[in-house]
Amino acid sequence: MRTDSSPGTLPAREHLPAAPAGTPVLDVVIPVYNEEKDLQPCVRRLHEHLARTFPYAFRITIADNASTDTTPQVATRLAAEIPEVTTFRLEQKGRGRALRAVWSASDSPVLAYMDVDLSTDLNALLPLVAPLISGHSDLAIGSRLARSSRVVRGPKREFISRVYNLILRGSLQARFSDAQCGFKAIRRDVAQVLLPLIEDTGWFFDTEMLVLAERAGLRIHEVPVDWVDDPDSTVHIVKTATDDLKGVWRVGRALATGSLPLDRLARPFGDDPRDREIKDVPRGLARQLVGFCVVGGLSTLFYLLLYSGFRVFTGSQVANALALLVSAVANTAANRRLTFGVHGRGGAVRHQAQGLVVFGIGLALTSGSLAALNAATSEPAHSTELAVLIAANLAATVLRFLLFRAWVFPDRRDSETTVVASYDSYDSYDTAQFRARDAADGPWRDATVQLLPMRPHDTDARDFR
Repeated sequence: MRTDSSPGTLPAREHLPAAPAGTPVLDVVIPVYNEEKDLQPCVRRLHEHLARTFPYAFRITIADNASTDTTPQVATRLAAEIPEVTTFRLEQKGRGRALRAVWSASDSPVLAYMDVDLSTDLNALLPLVAPLISGHSDLAIGSRLARSSRVVRGPKREFISRVYNLILRGSLQARFSDAQCGFKAIRRDVAQVLLPLIEDTGWFFDTEMLVLAERAGLRIHEVPVDWVDDPDSTVHIVKTATDDLKGVWRVGRALATGSLPLDRLARPFGDDPRDREIKDVPRGLARQLVGFCVVGGLSTLFYLLLYSGFRVFTGSQVANALALLVSAVANTAANRRLTFGVHGRGGAVRHQAQGLVVFGIGLALTSGSLAALNAATSEPAHSTELAVLIAANLAATVLRFLLFRAWVFPDRRDSETTVVASYDSYDSYDTAQFRARDAADGPWRDATVQLLPMRPHDTDARDFR
């Protein structure tokens, strides 16, 4: 359920207006650690490309992750020579930490980052940020695994990348194709609410950001890229893979327990056409039917296994009642979380009590079916019992969905319970440095800025932080 009035909820996504202003539209962050050799050619090449092709004011921010070589001096020299370049020094390592710090301080409406090796062809940069400027999407990522991408890299990295994305799809139900490509962008109004929920400060930062955004219903635009592997990359594959798997476990557990306040990332009513009330089209019905069928199928299998187990020790009626009771509790909890999107502990006891009433109706249907079967034959075969129970459960399932939708989990847009649950779940997932509530009340409250079209030959004095 969406809570439009909750603090931190994202504003309606709109096209960023093009009008005079001194704020750069795009802030491209380059996280670096001991990159004294590659930093200067990278920044100059990126600046030349943006000045020649990008139609708005821009900024390039070098985020130095506690480098121990001459990288800070190179960054300072570039910032002094090029007005659109600035540098940001951190005393701790971590790509995620660098992106969080720079994006949190930036005043640009579109924030991006890319790796210093420029493995990704820069011609994909404008297609990457255009959907964010237009208001079409919330985040954008470069994908090396899209069908039209053209990638040159060794079989080892290709295998690791594809396995990692298969893990994300299987464990976190991720639908984006490439989590770790160092070529991403995000709208500032999204970043101000999303960043405080991200815990990782290293390489898993990208994945966590995308998973949370996708689970919150935000739109992620994918851009096929041309990408050439850097043979001199300093990334430690084994350590990075281990940290990523730990991150997958942590985020998966948080999503399973409902401890992430993802409703804070919801767009207002009307921004998502699936939330519109259209005559004769119940809102969210198709999505709920799919979720209910999946949960129902798994619950039926669980019920049949329980019934077969209980039937060894007791009669058919008792076995049926016990199996239904246990599976009903699990079914209500699963439908509450997965089908009807109710998070947090608020109202959980009431929902289970109402679910037990629905269970009683199902018990009456299935018990009545067994009673009719026993009246028809004194010793029915076990397979016949199961067939009758399956038919009875199908009828009970239809009635259960209608009762769940209309009575147990009705869509109450202004429900105080949902708002309270949102705050409770928010308080249970705090981060070390940032709070979503602080971000909502901070300097990012007004995310709309004025944009200035800029031709490559235009020059004017601007305040670039």
